Amino acid sequence: MTGAPVVLAVDSGGSGLRAVLARGTRMLGEPIASGEPVRTGARGIDAGHLLEQLLPMARRLLDGTGSDRPVAVAVGAAGFATLGDQLRAELPSALAREWGVRRVALVADAVAAYTGALGVRPGAVVAAGTGLIAIGTDLERWRRADGWGHLLGDCGSGAWIGRAGLEAALRAYDGRTGGSAGLLARAEELFGSPDGLPGRLYPRSDRPAVLASFAPEVAACAGDDPVAADVLRAAARHMADAAAAVCPASGEPQVALTGGLFKLGAPLLVPLTAELTERLPQARQVPAEGDPLVGAVRIAAALAGEGVGLPYDEQMLYIVAEK
Repeated sequence: MTGAPVVLAVDSGGSGLRAVLARGTRMLGEPIASGEPVRTGARGIDAGHLLEQLLPMARRLLDGTGSDRPVAVAVGAAGFATLGDQLRAELPSALAREWGVRRVALVADAVAAYTGALGVRPGAVVAAGTGLIAIGTDLERWRRADGWGHLLGDCGSGAWIGRAGLEAALRAYDGRTGGSAGLLARAEELFGSPDGLPGRLYPRSDRPAVLASFAPEVAACAGDDPVAADVLRAAARHMADAAAAVCPASGEPQVALTGGLFKLGAPLLVPLTAELTERLPQARQVPAEGDPLVGAVRIAAALAGEGVGLPYDEQMLYIVAEK
């Protein structure tokens, strides 16, 4: 490993940018984070804004290791599958001008999450936080399910759980059936009077994150509140549906979970484990080996060597590897 080339791995998500250098797959020190999400405009993910943040971070990392430049760069970016045109058009050439880098991988954040969790193995990964997406591969092609955002999908996500919990709270406030007095009390503690909730929620640009902030309250109530427990069981069914849609039907696939939502613990994980066992009897459930930044490190290290070993797909895994 000591003779392996230095690579740069980047994870660009909803909470900002993280970057780390690695020698092979071993990270060289702690990642650096920007805390500012990369902008998205009419042309998709803003390559200029990503570079504006990344280049100073990378220089700090390189100075700290005494390296002149990375041999390969892998960037995992949220929204890349549908909003990555500008990154594909501009980022590889910009990195070549800056450091002479000729090996660049641009990947969807779901692919980075998959590679961090399972490496180069057939299977499926459910990545869940504020949103939710499932991604799977038989190592010949990628399949994805959901990831459609909080208005059209992300079923079972933090935003979905939080919205369902708030709906149950408002049902109790109205006196309708299906309500939860416990969730109403927690909603009033967190957001104030229910009468003012629409005005505080609907105008906000970060509605998904606000909804997701109520998911831990749902989990906290689930032990003695059947309504809250039903919300989490429904979320587990949605996650299992997404995993089943992308998991290879044959062979010995593995299934892993990754993302902050699973910190909710047993109230979500117990029903989810049962749903996955029922829906995917051919798959072995395993712990995630690492997060999306680990996935980006693995992809960059493989790109610097013999090759990535994952299915090539311009929308999901775009590679420029010049001699």
